[in-house]
Amino acid sequence: MSDTTSTEDLTAEQHDQHDQHDQDADQQGDTAGNESSAAGETPASAEAPEAPEAAEAAEAVAGTPDVDADPDGHAESEPDAQAEAQGSTESSVKPEKGSRVRQLEREGEVAADFLETLLDIADLDGDLDVDVDGDRAAVAIVDSEEGRVPRRLVGQDGKVLEALQELTRLAVQVETGERSRLMLDIAGHRAERREALVELARVAIAEVKASGEKKSLDAMSAFERKVVHDEVAAAGLESESEGVDPKRHVVILPA
Repeated sequence: MSDTTSTEDLTAEQHDQHDQHDQDADQQGDTAGNESSAAGETPASAEAPEAPEAAEAAEAVAGTPDVDADPDGHAESEPDAQAEAQGSTESSVKPEKGSRVRQLEREGEVAADFLETLLDIADLDGDLDVDVDGDRAAVAIVDSEEGRVPRRLVGQDGKVLEALQELTRLAVQVETGERSRLMLDIAGHRAERREALVELARVAIAEVKASGEKKSLDAMSAFERKVVHDEVAAAGLESESEGVDPKRHVVILPA
């Protein structure tokens, strides 16, 4: 009786011990799990504040404007911008003269085409020379191998030549849209006339210097008056034009 009871009591105590051991193990497991969970969450919670800081730092770096970038985003250093500005200034000054020369050359080409057509229609001989004389296009009809230029194209006192020159200027204006001051010569008439006018002006200048009185010359065309004015200016005197075409003439004034 007593043995059986002792055995049962022992069995009960063993069960109690096993139950207590299991409870202790469960508590230890829960404690370990809580510690591991806390240990696993602690780094994440510690790193969490750093993420916004890293993002802000990345945005700050990405948003930092380039020192050499202009507002449009074109990378351009200040010396390069200055060099480009200087180049633009020079290019705006230098090409102006070149463009004027090209314009005068264009006028000469248009005039030559017009006069060549005119000579073909009239069945007249002559070659064409195109040049730029100062601030004017210059075209000359000269003798060719086929024959001489008819002197009737010059006319008395160059009147036909003057008329052809005005007609050619109008043709150029129609083609280019710009008023032309083109100079036309035929058979060397203007060249010969220029030489004669220079000699005439020199004689008149000498008389004015000697007498101290002004001197009036004969009526001349605009081309002829300009030749005289240039010669008088070169001699250190002054001159002026008086009268109305066709009687407009040059007056040389004493110093």
